[in-house]
Amino acid sequence: MATLKEVLAAKIPAERQRAKDFVKEHGAKVIDQVNVEQVYGGMRGISCLLCDTSSVPADKGLIVRGKPIADVANLLPEEIFWLLLTGELPDAAGLASLQADLAKRSAVPDYVWAVIDAMPADTHPMTLYNTAMLALQNTSVFHKRYNQGLRKDDYWDPTFEDCLDIIARAPVISAGIYRKRFNKGARIATAATGQASQDWAANYVRLLGISDTNGEFTKLMRLYMVLHCDHENGNVSAMATYTVNSALSDMYYSYTAGMNGLAGPLHGLANQEGLNWILEATTKFGGAPTHDQMRAHAAETLNAGKVIPGYGHGVLRVTDPRFECFYEFGKKHCPNDPVFKTVITVFETVPDVLMNIKKIKNPWPNVDAVSGSLLYHYGLTESIFYTVLFGVSRALGVCAQNVWARALGMPLVRPKSVTSEWLDAAVNAKA
Repeated sequence: MATLKEVLAAKIPAERQRAKDFVKEHGAKVIDQVNVEQVYGGMRGISCLLCDTSSVPADKGLIVRGKPIADVANLLPEEIFWLLLTGELPDAAGLASLQADLAKRSAVPDYVWAVIDAMPADTHPMTLYNTAMLALQNTSVFHKRYNQGLRKDDYWDPTFEDCLDIIARAPVISAGIYRKRFNKGARIATAATGQASQDWAANYVRLLGISDTNGEFTKLMRLYMVLHCDHENGNVSAMATYTVNSALSDMYYSYTAGMNGLAGPLHGLANQEGLNWILEATTKFGGAPTHDQMRAHAAETLNAGKVIPGYGHGVLRVTDPRFECFYEFGKKHCPNDPVFKTVITVFETVPDVLMNIKKIKNPWPNVDAVSGSLLYHYGLTESIFYTVLFGVSRALGVCAQNVWARALGMPLVRPKSVTSEWLDAAVNAKA
């Protein structure tokens, strides 16, 4: 039986050599150009980052190591992490070894809880989560080994160790924060009798303490963690993590940097806003609205200068396949829930409304249009916690990305900026 680390270590030398040979042979070739709109538009669409863990074609959506997300949506998050790192799925023994390793690493030092307990009671859950993760930095294996002297070719090894520690502790920390922040009672022990063999997401549900008598919420949480695991590395949270880690800041510094980006309304906070807009409609109409009522509600939102939360995407030009996976889950498990029924009505009406607005390039729903309604149905109604859930899942992707960045010896991220005057001169010279 090979462990995840052993499988990964066997792949790195060949991939490292392939990358060196590729750059040597093709290093001078131009693969993209930059226009003025991209300079002023947040570098949108510029092909300048390497990410083998996943890709997001505009006409297909998330593809994980060559596999469309819908084809792997029924896997466990641990299997997805193995896939992200190695391009392969684990056998039963490999999966069991990874689950046991994560369980072994999951203990959170008491001082971390002391830090959280010292913060104001109304602190945002994402602030609590990031603070706890950053407080763990003094446990960083990379930090210790780098200070002792570490060969560049070996940077990936302690980065891998830090990543497994982060992934193991993320459910424990976030569940503890959930119970404290929303007065759910004392933290639940990480190693309850008879629970050690639970998978990562199932154990997370147990630690949250949310009732799950029929196992549906556990199925949802597994799905949630898989669907949010990765989305190439040009998004804010992944790129922030990647950029900070390129400075050889350890993964605790890097991951929390990315999570600070995830907390923004244009990124991870969108699932909270999507649910709130749905709840606003159900409250306004006393339940799931009719199609005509929803068209009017959407028009009212747009006329107020706002966007329809959960619709449109910076990259996609089709319905997000992650939306489709959640949508099918909802139709199977809670088709009559008023909040989910509203999601259905929105999906059946809002794209047509948005198609009539010329400047909108993508009228289709993304994952944030539906995820919150399902969490709400199963009793996780505190929408300000949803970004933390997103962050726990996204640890899988950003950790895999940066283990490989260190394995390949990727350099410090340092793009060149230009002044407005320089840009004026460049445009006038071409004219």
